[in-house]
Amino acid sequence: MRHFIKFIKSKHFVSFVLIAIASLLVILARERGFTDRIELLIYDRYLRHISDTKPNNRIVLIEATEADIQKLQMWPMDDEIMAHMFKNILKQEPCIIGLDIYRDIPIPPGGNELLQVFQEHNNIIAIKKLGDAVTTPIAAPYVLKDPERAGFNDMPVDNDGIVRRGLIFLDNGETFLTSFAMRLAAYYLKARAIVPATDAATGFMKLGKAVFVPLKQGDGGYKVADMRGYQFLIDFKGGPFKIFTLSDVLFDRIPQQALKDKIVIVGVTAVSMKDFFYTPAGGSNMGKGTPGMLLHAYAVSELIRFAEGDNSPAKFPSETTVIVWIIFWGIIGGTLGFFFRTFLRLVVAALCSLSAIVALTFFGFTYGWWIPGGVSILSFIFSAAAITAYMSKKEKAERNMLMNLFGKHVTKTVAQSLWENRDEFIKDGRPCPKKLTATVLFTDLKGFTSVSEKFDAAGLMNWLNEYMDAMAGMVLKNGGVVNKYIGDAVMAIFGVPVERTTDEEISEDAINAVVCALGMEQELIKLNEKWAKQGLPKTSMRVGIFTGPLIAGCLGSSERLEYTVIGDTVNTASRLESFDKDLEDEEFAGRPCRILVGQSTYKYTKDKFYAKQVGEASLKGKTEKIVVYRIGSLA
Repeated sequence: MRHFIKFIKSKHFVSFVLIAIASLLVILARERGFTDRIELLIYDRYLRHISDTKPNNRIVLIEATEADIQKLQMWPMDDEIMAHMFKNILKQEPCIIGLDIYRDIPIPPGGNELLQVFQEHNNIIAIKKLGDAVTTPIAAPYVLKDPERAGFNDMPVDNDGIVRRGLIFLDNGETFLTSFAMRLAAYYLKARAIVPATDAATGFMKLGKAVFVPLKQGDGGYKVADMRGYQFLIDFKGGPFKIFTLSDVLFDRIPQQALKDKIVIVGVTAVSMKDFFYTPAGGSNMGKGTPGMLLHAYAVSELIRFAEGDNSPAKFPSETTVIVWIIFWGIIGGTLGFFFRTFLRLVVAALCSLSAIVALTFFGFTYGWWIPGGVSILSFIFSAAAITAYMSKKEKAERNMLMNLFGKHVTKTVAQSLWENRDEFIKDGRPCPKKLTATVLFTDLKGFTSVSEKFDAAGLMNWLNEYMDAMAGMVLKNGGVVNKYIGDAVMAIFGVPVERTTDEEISEDAINAVVCALGMEQELIKLNEKWAKQGLPKTSMRVGIFTGPLIAGCLGSSERLEYTVIGDTVNTASRLESFDKDLEDEEFAGRPCRILVGQSTYKYTKDKFYAKQVGEASLKGKTEKIVVYRIGSLA
């Protein structure tokens, strides 16, 4: 149970939970349709970066421009002019003509002439509007008696007002209806022996080489959209289309053979007619949108291309695959937040990952797959943000803990090394115990009791603080850690808290400790000279240094921790400092600092310093004798 509790408190488990929560939030947001907008925006961005440069050789557009309407001096054009238009188009023997202009009521004169055109030529398809709760239905042209020669031009409009989907069929419960685009495509394909059929494997419509699976909720960016009818995604490819004006037709200015065997769509692009739709492909005519006849041309072209095998309908991953994809990118984002601690590295890694998502999504669109890029981006960002925030909070707590433990007692270099190696140094919110080899230095003032009697309380503390400040500064200067102050004594360690493992590193710590002790002696000489001028008492000190194995770690409660070292090495250094307090040597007479080191320290420093063997000594509390050396100066 204890190990289980430790695990659920660990940063790895917490990170896993945060990633799971972030991924779940994205999944729930997707279920509610909150991510549909971003998915559609990515699709729009893709469509704006593709373009067809090869002219469409199947479809020709006849547009009634603002200039054409002004020439006619009336709109709608009357039946006589429309009949004349059809006759001029029919002279070039097109495959089929699609009339994207409402003609539910007669516009005299010329009604009989227009009726004759429709009766003599069955390759004219017109539009009608089914309407809805907002728009009014508009019937097929009054001259059409065959319902198979009219198709509805209604198209689903997304919540953002953009048309991205087309309809093939609609079933209102009473009548099975076919769209204008499907009527034109089916007529064109029938001449090439391609007719709609039912696919045996799926039960959906098969047209030539393509099986049209209707869009359903959950496909692409349509988690909560109205998916009634036989819908398909418009890819806005297949252009550019050859375009002539209505005037070109009426005045017979269209080149010979330009319309032969083509699908000819007649529509209006005059801005005043407002037959425009907002689409991902952008707009035309001063940014008013995409003309309705151009939208139908895209839909017709797509149905034909799919049927002839030039392209294939969009495919969508299953719900399970989408969920796995969301979780995958959540893990990627969380991993970056976990391992990349610096802001610049995190930003670079995040930008690379987000670019990879967009690239994969665009690559998928190119090959007919809608890879859900929006939810991937959200999952990545949410997870990365959650883990980054968690790790930042954790790192702040760890930094505060380190500063509370070491405060001003380590150099900037040691502090930086601590922080860079914190994953190895900190465990469960506190420095983990380690067995390592280090050098311990103890100092103590000689005759401090008699000195203290010459001061009042404030004066003693000021005098002692000046001494401690100089000694601590020397420790920091030589890469040591001031571990604690014990009255007038100082305990310093060289080789912690970052573990030193090689003989070179351990030797460097021992040398630094001895250099520190010699530096302390010089500082004390300066202090004594200063104090003498101020009429304050002088003092002397003892130093004990020993190198060996010890245990470094934290002691105390969760409210109050103290970093310390324990072991025989610590005790030996302390005994060396207090060894034979009255030890005299003529060679070192007059020096205010006695520095004693053990044999282990001497082994690492003998070539660097002048040292004199004091002899073997039995230190208080120890049964085994050690060889003691007194340090004189640098070699």
